[in-house]
Amino acid sequence: MKPALQLRINQQLALTPQLQQAIRLLQLSSIELETELREALESNPLLELDEAETQDEAVDGIASPSVPAQNSDSVDASANGDDSAPAMREELDYSEPMDLGVERFDYGSPSSDDAEGMESQDQEPEDLRDHLLWQLNLTPLSPRDRAIGATLIEAIDDDGYLHESNEVLQNNLAGLHQVGVDEVEAMRHRIQHFDPIGVASRSLSECLRVQLDAFDPATPGHATARTLANNHLEALARNDRSRLCKQLRTDAEDLDAAIALIRSLDPKPGAQVNPIKAEFVAPDAYAHKHSGRWIVSLSPNCQPKLMINQHYSGLIARARRDDASYLRGQMQEARWLIKSLETRAETMLKVATAIVRAQSGFLDFGAEAMRPLVLRDIAEEIGMHESTVSRVTTRKYLHTPRGTFEFKYFFSSGVSTIDGGAASATAIQAMIRKLIDEETPVRPLSDQALTAELNRRGIEVARRTVAKYREALHIPSSNERSRLG
Repeated sequence: MKPALQLRINQQLALTPQLQQAIRLLQLSSIELETELREALESNPLLELDEAETQDEAVDGIASPSVPAQNSDSVDASANGDDSAPAMREELDYSEPMDLGVERFDYGSPSSDDAEGMESQDQEPEDLRDHLLWQLNLTPLSPRDRAIGATLIEAIDDDGYLHESNEVLQNNLAGLHQVGVDEVEAMRHRIQHFDPIGVASRSLSECLRVQLDAFDPATPGHATARTLANNHLEALARNDRSRLCKQLRTDAEDLDAAIALIRSLDPKPGAQVNPIKAEFVAPDAYAHKHSGRWIVSLSPNCQPKLMINQHYSGLIARARRDDASYLRGQMQEARWLIKSLETRAETMLKVATAIVRAQSGFLDFGAEAMRPLVLRDIAEEIGMHESTVSRVTTRKYLHTPRGTFEFKYFFSSGVSTIDGGAASATAIQAMIRKLIDEETPVRPLSDQALTAELNRRGIEVARRTVAKYREALHIPSSNERSRLG
């Protein structure tokens, strides 16, 4: 072939550094954003945090302070109009603090006067082993017995059970004391009567027996309950009452009393002491109703207020070539960051507003009124790509009168209804839970019965779908609920 020059025209999408930064900031949670901005403030001398602004000051901003709905299904378009946003971005003065225009509310946070000089009083919560060691130290024991008790307590799991054999525990103590297996067993029985009673047991049967020993022997059903705990736990789980009455040679009344007594016991005594550390999230947006309209606003703390450092920006004109070049680069990066934060706030407000508008039924009436909603619906409404909406809805939280939910909670697939509409998976799960809560305990609803009831209400759903939703709610099957009933 003869060499030749050819001219071709093509188009390709290139992500500029500014766009890459905006995308990265968009998908960050509020905690990650705080860390990112802290690093930026440390590395860029042209950036500073405006700490003089208080949360109570009224601000004029780029985004609307709130986005009210004209009614429960519509939002005032002028509150977040796209026409004015570009012009406002062009007029942005980077020498002033960045203002996101979010409405300031007091959500019960302590005032600065109250918080001044106060340190956090939080401490590590006491776990099961700490609780047992505290009781062990209050018990008059010899150093030898105290060492045995401490070794036993350290081997107890979070549910309160002891799985190590006495021989293994004996070997663990060999470096401190030469103890016998019978001494270990004696101390184990003593710890079993610490609070919570039943800890250090080796099996469920033993755990229940220890707890039953704390009851008065004259308690109705006590003797039968001990027999059940000893030898008939599997039969009890099957709820075969007639067979149990024959095996135990007792009547139905005594058996019912014994079963009620066993159900009052704790099969995992250690779980009531082991603390579950509460996880807190800071809402990124708030939705509240005012004069019959749902209003959406950004959290006053989700976007720090950044500004250009006046001292360093004034040095650019007087600095030497290398220093001026460095400061101009830092100035440009600071402006990009402030613009990216502005874009993040605007996008988050748009998405939150669209979600509240779409799911106003949920906010008014609860989970049964949740509408089917997918990312494409919100993307088309606000004129953005689905990937952008996906980034905004990840690890962002909306506070509502019904609780605080991740943005993604409001999205779910739909199931068709007889009248041609659709019901969301969340709404169907809420219906299933309500039907099960209202069922007769002795005759729980099977998946087929739940399916028939939903079909009667106009929701076309298959039995396997109902079973999947029930399992997602961690609700046992009808057979298991019957045993528990």
